[in-house]
Amino acid sequence: MGAYGVAACAFAFRRGPMSVLVSVTAFLVAIGVLVAVHEYGHYIAARWLGVKVLRYSIGFGKPLWTRRSGPDSTEYCVSAIPFGGYVKLLDERDCAVSFSEQDRAFNRQPIASRVVILAAGPLLNFLFAIAAYWAMFVIGVPGLRPLVGEVEPGSIAGRAGLLAGDQIIRVGDTDTTTLQAAVVAILDELLAAERIGMTVRGERGDTRVLSLDVAGRAAELTEPGVLFEGLGFDTWSPQIPPVIGKVLPGGTAERAGLLAGDTVISADGEPVATWPQWVRFVRDRPGRMIELVVERDGNRIEVMLPVERSSEDGETIGRIGAGPQVPDDLAQALQDVERYGPLDGLGQALLRTWEMSSLTLRMIFRMITGDVSVKNISGPINIAQYAGYSASIGLTSFLSFLAIVSISLGVLNLLPVPMLDGGQILFQLVEAVKGEPLSERSQLLGQQVGIVLLLALMSYAFYNDIARLLG
Repeated sequence: MGAYGVAACAFAFRRGPMSVLVSVTAFLVAIGVLVAVHEYGHYIAARWLGVKVLRYSIGFGKPLWTRRSGPDSTEYCVSAIPFGGYVKLLDERDCAVSFSEQDRAFNRQPIASRVVILAAGPLLNFLFAIAAYWAMFVIGVPGLRPLVGEVEPGSIAGRAGLLAGDQIIRVGDTDTTTLQAAVVAILDELLAAERIGMTVRGERGDTRVLSLDVAGRAAELTEPGVLFEGLGFDTWSPQIPPVIGKVLPGGTAERAGLLAGDTVISADGEPVATWPQWVRFVRDRPGRMIELVVERDGNRIEVMLPVERSSEDGETIGRIGAGPQVPDDLAQALQDVERYGPLDGLGQALLRTWEMSSLTLRMIFRMITGDVSVKNISGPINIAQYAGYSASIGLTSFLSFLAIVSISLGVLNLLPVPMLDGGQILFQLVEAVKGEPLSERSQLLGQQVGIVLLLALMSYAFYNDIARLLG
């Protein structure tokens, strides 16, 4: 009953500048919480149904911490390898069971009870996602409005009539108050149909209904970072002045002595007029040193700024670990906050969990059929990067990350693959049809196939991670 599948999170995320320590810490916290939740589902279901729990472990390998407690003297462990966990139940197939405890062995339980115990782990992952989304919606989820920037003539968006300055207010049957909601809805429509229905509001307040022809383009458009470029438009970005608003811990900007409030005047002798211009300058110079002139308290200061090498969507870029100072009125104009009361928030949380679960399952299926790019499979490195990035942004962003990974764990563990909960459930259902358990040889063969599939998936996930890092 291990919590496999973390390395196959169904989405590849954009990464921001962050320290390795923040990423590793956020990753370990996230995986620890989600594995504990998953395994607690198995644990509590087994206890409820009278099955004896021998061990509850977060992580694999050598135990780093152990404790025994409870009427069954259950062993609770935190183990050395953090990529999963397991609950060990009393089972005659694993060890000798005394006559007095035979009725508490997992293999002696009715098939329905075994299925409940196996399904309880993924179920608790979905319940955790609902709780995380509910907390997000009650707190309030800030997000950029889905405003359209430049539209490439002759592109999918251009032929459909999308214009610069349009706001995407609806995709298919989904209202899109934020850019994140628009991206999810566009992906959902892309996987479901050959056309993306889109309702937009123009700069003059006029509302138009568009249809974007994406027939046969799903594999291309689901490449990481390609969606908007492939559709032929970009999101709108304002001309923000080149004033540093935030210096992230551990970045090269902090190490070079830059401070919030510094205005970038020039870089390598080239005048800098806007923040987007400064971002492009830095992105084009990974691993280089920039001779920077900034204005601070009316004085001009020269700074030697090293640029960190980073990877984004397979491209090597430069980062320094700093964000812009956005005027309050501009931030209010660009942002929308999605907030609900406790009851409405629960309904929205249930809907969001269902939508993300459905999207994850369809992405997996379409990757198997070759209709969606397998480059979307992310391993621990990419997940750790996004964990750190989301944690550095704030609570709601980290909760969103936890919810998405928890949903991925739930969906992946229910797939009918031996070694996963879904494969074990399949064995129980086959037994129900046959009237007797599968032979030990068949189960062993199934487990070997499952191990090979999981190792192949993990290897490809690591390959994607390394390919992104190396560009």
